[in-house]
Amino acid sequence: MSKADILSELPKLDARERAEIFAKLCELEDSTPTAAERAILDQELEDFKNDPNPGSPGHEVEARLRSGLKA
Repeated sequence: MSKADILSELPKLDARERAEIFAKLCELEDSTPTAAERAILDQELEDFKNDPNPGSPGHEVEARLRSGLKA
């Protein structure tokens, strides 16, 4: 599986699966988020739990932007 394949599959995973992957990456790199990074991640997770659909997917935003440029 290529890096591009992996990156294209990540958005399809649920939050638990992404957290597992993040934890594994941290193990491999022997690093963990700093306290400030952890606070940001925790806040983002809380925001997502409160509103799991906070906006439009990137491809929709891009399409809207591109359609406005075709004037």
